[in-house]
Amino acid sequence: MHLEIRQTKDGSNTLYVPELNEHYHSVHGALQESLHVFIKHGLEDVLQSKKDIKILEVGFGTGLNAILTYPFALAKKAFIQYDTLEKFPLEEEVVNQLHFENAILNPELFEVFQQMHSAPWNEPVDIIPYFTLQKIHETLEEFCPPDAYYDIVYFDAFAPEKQPELWSDEMFAKLYKATRPGGVLVTYCAKGSFKRSLKAAGFEVEALPGPPGKREMTRGIKPVV
Repeated sequence: MHLEIRQTKDGSNTLYVPELNEHYHSVHGALQESLHVFIKHGLEDVLQSKKDIKILEVGFGTGLNAILTYPFALAKKAFIQYDTLEKFPLEEEVVNQLHFENAILNPELFEVFQQMHSAPWNEPVDIIPYFTLQKIHETLEEFCPPDAYYDIVYFDAFAPEKQPELWSDEMFAKLYKATRPGGVLVTYCAKGSFKRSLKAAGFEVEALPGPPGKREMTRGIKPVV
C-alpha cells in the first residue's frame, strides 16, 4: 500500500492513502484530534473514577493515541493495559518519516514511542510498571475479546465509507459486549448511521463538540445495570 506523508494544520504529520483517498488523522490537526477525542473525552474522564484502566484501540496505525496515553500512567500512577488491533502494521521507515518527535517535543517520550513500534506482536510488554502494551495482529472481525473487560474503546478505524465492515451493527455489538458497565467508546465519527448502530448495540450515545475542523464527535456509554 502506497503511503504519503502530509503535514496537518497543527504542524504534526499524518499519512495519506491515495488508493482510499483517506488520511490516518485529521488534516486539521493530527495531534489535536487525538488529544481531544481519545484523551480528553475518553481517558481523562475515566481517570476521574478509576486508576486501573483497560483500553482497547481499534487501529494502532501511527501509534499516536498510544504515546499520548502513556504519560497519564506516569502522572496519575494509574495502571493502564493498552490492547491495540492492527492488521497492517506500518514499516519502521514510514514511522520515522512522520517525525512525531517534532510534535511530542519530549526526547524521552519519543524513545518510548519507538519502543512501542518495535515491541513484538501478540505479546504483552511492560513499557513501564504502570503501562502494558499488547499489539494484536488481527482485524476487529477476527478479534475475540473477553466479556465486560475494557473500560475504554478508542475506535480509530478509517471512516465508515472506507472500511464499512468495521462500522457494522455486528462489530458494535461485539464491542458493547467487551466493554464493562460504565465503560465508554470514543471516536471522531458523528454520522447518524453510526450512532444508530451504537444505540442498537445498547450504548447510550452522546454528541460532543468535535476537534478543530469537526463540529461533533461521539461517545458511547455502556449503562450500569
